[in-house]
Amino acid sequence: MFEKDFSHGGKFTGYMEIVVRLVEDGKPGQKILDIPAGNGRLTACLRERGHDAVAADINRAGADYVYADMSQPLPFADGEFDTCICLEGVEHVVDSAALIREFCRITKNGGRIIVSLPNIQGAFSRFHFLCTGCFYQFVPWNHRQLKPGEMIDRGHIAPLSCQQLAYLFGHYGARLTCLTGDRWKKKWLIPFLLPFVGLGWIWLRYEVKRQKEMAAAECRKEIEDLFSPALLFSRSLILVFEK
Repeated sequence: MFEKDFSHGGKFTGYMEIVVRLVEDGKPGQKILDIPAGNGRLTACLRERGHDAVAADINRAGADYVYADMSQPLPFADGEFDTCICLEGVEHVVDSAALIREFCRITKNGGRIIVSLPNIQGAFSRFHFLCTGCFYQFVPWNHRQLKPGEMIDRGHIAPLSCQQLAYLFGHYGARLTCLTGDRWKKKWLIPFLLPFVGLGWIWLRYEVKRQKEMAAAECRKEIEDLFSPALLFSRSLILVFEK
């Protein structure tokens, strides 16, 4: 079980570096929400680069943090932010769809929402699920039930796929524009896992042929995403949605 109330990285991670580069591809001086802000390293980096970054969390780690419970409506106005960033957060809430709705609400039209989360669709996670019935990083002891009113980290309770996220964000008016990932996980296992990946690719191609009502281009795009290097091998997925 958990040994601390809140889980966050102890250093500036690889996925944070990627997210900063994605932010810098946009306009200067953005108003950005960083939630959950964790130890505040990403917020500090964004501020150093000239952005108006707001740190929000339930951990009260910084004096300037906005207290925001991701399981409740967020305390921000409609269309308040140019960019909303949620790193390793959506998998920690009971109602991910409600949180995604809030992200879309507080992001400006034309703004972006950047999300990172554990990659349950990686080749190793697929094999892990085949053998154990659990996705990698979503084993039963990696979460906890909270008492009424208890405001601490639940852990990994919502294993979300790229396709689920694309659907939910699309439902609330944001489309997926970028799918990437951080460092490759379990690289030494790749030669062993590739035959299973190949079998899966053939299997899905066969399934697509049976779905005649789907557009051929849409089917190809779905398979490309499912078997892209980022989805197959990254530890964390990073997705960018534009409203």
